[in-house]
Amino acid sequence: MTATVIEQDTSKKLMPLYRVLLHNDDVNDMEHVIESIIEVFSFEFEKAIQIMTEAHETGVALCKIEPLELAELHKEQLQALSLTATIEPEN
Repeated sequence: MTATVIEQDTSKKLMPLYRVLLHNDDVNDMEHVIESIIEVFSFEFEKAIQIMTEAHETGVALCKIEPLELAELHKEQLQALSLTATIEPEN
């Protein structure tokens, strides 16, 4: 009896990643933005300040790079807290 060897594709296909971006606005105060970032991403206070400051000074800040479903969820959570957020593919 001979054994049949079946080759399996062991290469993993990585899920495409997306960037969650926070945009500066003239509506929300800095404290609300910081609290919202902490609430949505569970970031430490210092990280939330860094993201808020970058968005305030440059117009946009990267919050996180993650799979599409999580990126969409986090974008929607930020928007529900009256923040301006978008996602874009990570290339």
